[in-house]
Parts: sequence; C-alpha cells; structure tokens
Amino acid sequence: MAAPGSVSAAFQEYLQHLGLQDFPCGFGSWNKSRLNALRSPRAEPAGLEEAVPPGEETPEALLELLRDRHSPWALPPDCSPQERLLREVAALAPELLRGSGVFQAVRSLRILDKGVEEVDEGLLRFQQLEELVLSANRIRRVTSAHLPRTLKVLELCCNAVDDLQDLCARPPPELQHLGLGYNRLCGPSQEKYFTMDFWPNLVSLDLSFNSLTDLLELVSQLSTLQNLHILVLQGNPLALIPTYRGFLVDSLPKLSILDDIHVWPEERQRFHGLARQPELMRSEARVVVSIGEMKGLPNPEDFQQLEVGSEGPVITYSYCVTYEFTEGEEPEDRGSPEGKKIHQSPTVAMLDVDSSAQDTGETKSHQEPAATEEPKAHSAKVFATRGQPWADTIDCSYRKEHIAKDLVGLKSYLEAGTIVSVVEEKVLSWPVDPEENTVPNKREGQELKKNGAKKKQKKKKKQQREFRSDPPIRSTLGTARVTLETLLATEDLVATVCDFGILIPEKPPESPVLEEKEVKKGKDKSKNAEAGKGGLASRKTAATPTPKGKNKDTAEVEEGQELQLVPLTVQFQMQLLRWPLAASTQSQENVAVGKTQ
Repeated sequence: MAAPGSVSAAFQEYLQHLGLQDFPCGFGSWNKSRLNALRSPRAEPAGLEEAVPPGEETPEALLELLRDRHSPWALPPDCSPQERLLREVAALAPELLRGSGVFQAVRSLRILDKGVEEVDEGLLRFQQLEELVLSANRIRRVTSAHLPRTLKVLELCCNAVDDLQDLCARPPPELQHLGLGYNRLCGPSQEKYFTMDFWPNLVSLDLSFNSLTDLLELVSQLSTLQNLHILVLQGNPLALIPTYRGFLVDSLPKLSILDDIHVWPEERQRFHGLARQPELMRSEARVVVSIGEMKGLPNPEDFQQLEVGSEGPVITYSYCVTYEFTEGEEPEDRGSPEGKKIHQSPTVAMLDVDSSAQDTGETKSHQEPAATEEPKAHSAKVFATRGQPWADTIDCSYRKEHIAKDLVGLKSYLEAGTIVSVVEEKVLSWPVDPEENTVPNKREGQELKKNGAKKKQKKKKKQQREFRSDPPIRSTLGTARVTLETLLATEDLVATVCDFGILIPEKPPESPVLEEKEVKKGKDKSKNAEAGKGGLASRKTAATPTPKGKNKDTAEVEEGQELQLVPLTVQFQMQLLRWPLAASTQSQENVAVGKTQ
C-alpha cells in the first residue's frame, strides 16, 4: 500500500476519482457479455451489436454517457485530455486497464494541490510517462532514482524545494522542461546544478520567484546549456539589478524568450557587448519614489471655535506624506532636498525638522501610535515629504532615489508592499508674560524709574511678545498599502492614487473657561495641552475616514455653513530603474505621477 503523502497514494485517489471501474466504465452488468467474451474467445460472436443481450449497454451508449455535457457521468470542462481518454478506454476496452495496464496507458500525470510530500519509487511503474506535473504541493526533495527515464517535462512549481542535489544525482536524460518556480532555492550553492552535465537536452527552464542572487555565476552555468531557448528568472533578487536583462540577452545568444518576453534582434543589438563588462553588474538595485499632489485635506480654520484672544495659543498646522522603504539601502542620501528622513520607531516615526531648536528626545515622547499593521518579514525605514501648510491642493514635488544593496530584503519589501500615510503636525505656541521670566532688581528698578525708562520698556515688550511652543502633536490622518509585486516581474513602474476616503473632523466641544492666572503663569501644562487638543484645536488629531458613499450634506461646521467633502488622495509612484538608466529616468517627464495602471 502506498505511503500517505506520496505520489503513488495521490494517484490511487486520482483513479478512484475517475471511477474507471464504475458505471459506465469497467466491467459490470452493463457489459457482462464482453467480459465473458474475453474469458471465452471462441464463443465471441461475429457481430458485437447482435451479441449485446437485453439489459446491457452498447459501447456507443456508454460513450454518449461520458461525452454528453448534460450527463451526470460527464467530466468537468476543465479536465485534462488524458482523463477523458482513460475513461473512454475504460468503457470501450476495460481489459486494457486491468492490473498494471493503467500505468502503461498514462503518459501525462498531473497531481496538483494534493498535499504530496514525497516522490516515491512507485513512479517507476509508469514506463511510458513523459510529463509529470506536481505543482502546488509540499515537496522539499526529489530523488532522481524515482523518476522514469522517459520523462521530458518535470514541473515542480509552488513547492518547498530548497536543494537540487538529489534531483541531479541521476536526472532523466531526455528532460526538455524543468519548472522550479516559486520554490526556496537560494544561491550560491544551487547555481552549479544548471549545466549541460545534468541537463543535456534542456530547452526550457523556469527558476522564477526563488532567492537566487549571484547573476554572474548563474549565467556562467547556463551558458553551457546549448539547447536552452526559454528562461524565466523574474522574481529572484538578481533580477532587480539594472543591467540584469541586457546582460542575460548578450550572454545567452540562443535565448528566444526571457521572462515571458520575446528577445528580438533589435534588443540583442542594443545590448551587444554588455556581457564583456562585468564591472557593470553591481549587486544593487536603484528605485525612485515620487510623490505628487495631495488633495482632500479639510481646512483647519473651518473647525476652529475659540475666538482669537490675546491669551489664546497660536496654532500652526503642517502636512506631509510618509512611506516605508526597505532598510538595506546605501547610507548616502541621493534624494531631493524636499524630502526628509524619518527614523523608524516601534510606534510612529519621528521627523527630522529643519529647525535647529527642535529637541529630538522631547519629540519622541509625544509620538502617537500609528495604525496597527501586520508584521512584515523585512525591516523598513520611513521617509517623508517636506511639511507644508494647508491648501486645497498641496504639491509635494517629492522625488528620491534609493540605492538598495540588500536584494533579498528588497524582494521581501516588494512582496509585502509599502505603507503610505498622511501625517498632520500641530504646534501650539503660547504667549509668554514678561513678568514670568523677568524679576527686576530693586536697585535697577529705582534707576529705571529715575531715568523714566520703565514705561518705555513695558511698551516695547508688549509690542514684541514672545511665544513658547509646545512639542508638536503628530497624528496619522490616513494609511494605505500600495502593492508593489509587479516590480518583481516585468513591470518597471507602479503609479497609483492612494485614496484614504473622506475625512470628516468631528465638531470639538465648547472651549473651556481658562483661568487667567493659569494662562499667564503657565503652571499647569497638562491642562493647556488638553485645551489645545479640545476647544483650542481645529479638529481631532486622529480623524476617522468615512465611507465614500456618505452623504456630503450631513457635515456642518456652523449653522448655515456646509463643507464640501472630497476624498483625501495622494499621488504615489515607484519606479525600478533598468539599464540603460538614462532612458528610465526620463519617465519623470513622460509619465504623469499618479497615473493609475
């Protein structure tokens, strides 16, 4: 009996699914006369139709039950041609499939997503097998001694294969296609197995979406495959190198299809000579992030309730867009001066502002938790555009080029996607009473009084009032995930408009009555901060996005005043630079930032 989780066990289950011994296939009362004829050849009548006794089915009737799409015994439309053939043979000549006959009849075996873990020696019973497809299973190792020597196609896509040593011990000599996409092959130990010594007749090779990193070593091995015409390497970290495609096209002159794209003579001529310049094959990727216009921010002034008074704070708002990028990049900052880096922290990132008076440690203590995200396999830093005051349309004009040297980390980052957020920064500035910081000396006071300068000094200080600023209060107004997986395939650009929904800031409560002494002396800082977040603020610090379908006429700030609500959107673009780089960088002018693909 076949071991559970083996190919043989899956094949037995497959045969039961086909029902080759059940009506209308196989031997039974529906064609008993043919079974008797098989046992007694001399009694076989001349005419088969005449020999069918009452109660039995003719071969034509059995075939009709199998082929009619309305029949309850019909196979689904997406079944393989071999499944149809086996059932028809089981109906017309069931004796051919008795015993080991079924293994002789199978030339193509497809067992998909059946939990197979082992390629056992039971496969050797398929002496005519040419195609073996075991995709979407749990196979980690394949022993070549268990594979029929007649095999021409071996497909192991979407498994857990991490080592090819057992497969290459004695591989099928006639194999023409080897599919190992979406597995766990890591370099540089696996590149050595893709040579003519193991696969002399290989025409097509799929190694997509593994973790191969050494392009030079891999190409040196692939160049020995004289019959290789189709190659798929997209999704590997090495495919993120700018000169990746050009180097392969020039190094493998017999390639006709690379990553599902035809290699035309014009492209081969374009990259001619690149294979002789290995110094260009630096193991790094270049990614350009651009952020365009931001629209849909509610105006803070529309929600301010406190009447402007001499003792009230001055509130300033600024807005920026943040995004995550993988941590394994070159330390040198080659971005535009518009952007500023945010240092990653467990909660929310902290902006490096231009002002030299900003206290980094103090700001950290006033961070607000960011939106909860699922844990990622990669580590990332957060970058931000320059903070700008409110406007109907804020043009961020942000462009930054990232140099990523950790290609494996970059692949994980692109698979997970990036997080784009809109961050609001609010600063409350309070007037400072000169008496709070100045304690006049008695003697100096007498001298000022004598000279008549005391009144002048007070008047001057009144006109030039000083303010002290609270630490900035940052809040995330909206967060969106941008999918970047297409950059791992053949796409070079992801351009989208992040839609954060409609923000409706809630009407703040009535401003509390502040005691004059507390405002003047500034003794109770917590109460002042609370007042700034409540009655003194223009809105709640963490506005909740509202579904797009919400009635726009329901949000009123004051009686008779309505807000025109539009979704908060940000134009975001990420481009993976390919070789030649000059041709890629011109997309900043030719491709509009925010164009949705």
